[in-house]
Amino acid sequence: MHISILGAGHAGTAVAADLSLRGHEVTLVKTSHAMHDENFNYLLENGGRVCLIEEGKKQWANIAHITRDLSCLNESEIVIMYIQSNYHEALIRRIRPYLRGGQILLLNPGYLSTAYVLKHCLYIDLTIVEAQSSFIDCRIKEPGTVKVTFRNVRNPLGIYPANHREKSEAILNQLGFPFVYLPSVIEAALHNPNLIVHTVGAVMGIPRVEKTKGEYYMYREVFTPSVWSILEALDNEKMNVMEKLGCKRVSYIEACKFRNTLDDNRNAKEVFFWYANMPNPLKGPAVVDSRFISEDVSQGLVLLETLGLECKIATPICTALIEMASAALNRDLRLEGRTVEGLGKDILKQTLQEISESKYANKN
Repeated sequence: MHISILGAGHAGTAVAADLSLRGHEVTLVKTSHAMHDENFNYLLENGGRVCLIEEGKKQWANIAHITRDLSCLNESEIVIMYIQSNYHEALIRRIRPYLRGGQILLLNPGYLSTAYVLKHCLYIDLTIVEAQSSFIDCRIKEPGTVKVTFRNVRNPLGIYPANHREKSEAILNQLGFPFVYLPSVIEAALHNPNLIVHTVGAVMGIPRVEKTKGEYYMYREVFTPSVWSILEALDNEKMNVMEKLGCKRVSYIEACKFRNTLDDNRNAKEVFFWYANMPNPLKGPAVVDSRFISEDVSQGLVLLETLGLECKIATPICTALIEMASAALNRDLRLEGRTVEGLGKDILKQTLQEISESKYANKN
């Protein structure tokens, strides 16, 4: 299958290499000069050759095509977007001329960027897929070398529109990742774990980031009992909003357990701390103004706050975290944030309609 991946950072490079090893023809597309240029230039000069290091073993993959040319998207059956969600709308505008009907556009993660696709690609018959989280946790260790630290055992996806689901699931399953399918893109978007764990961890960990100059591990160090209580309070606000929207009430740690282990009998909180204390964890964030705040507060918490206002659900912890993050960065994260108005109220109503339709279908 011909697959294009937009974004040549950690996850984009790893997934491109992984899919290449599975026999797919992959095009890795660099969409900016913001970061990871050294890795991209190495791939250009070395025929797309990538070393994946996982559990002490090395595998070499050759990504078929390495480019900055967006016109190649027209040839792909699946286009996967692996860039920070702050830049989704701008990139969707840029790729619109090269998309065609019948393609699958997979947003990983999405934060409801389905609405941006519907806004800017209205007359293209696309299937839009949102993933909760990256399929592979990894870091580029040096140009052309990626270290894999963890793979989800289940990857929940939401698909829009509903009448594309059966055909799209059959195509997506050919990728070889363990996918499970949710009733709507809303559930996939709001169960993005970074909305909860990155925002609480990064804001409450600001002193550690600055004191250690990034030489620390957020998942291991920040979530003391008191900080965990803040996480649970924020998660409760999110569940209140999701329930009002018609979604099933599922906690952050239960969603985390579902992705991270096949043992459904394990205690969900124990699974979180098992994950946090695995060998060779991912370090950081290294600076206060990291994507943990600039992306997950502005695109995640600001969205949750505006959904709460729309649903008349109070979100005081969410609001407090936005205020603290904005004060720490000396800028108003709401001004660069993702809102109901920015996504489009009418477009969101379209996606919400599929939740009620899914419930009706399950009853019959």
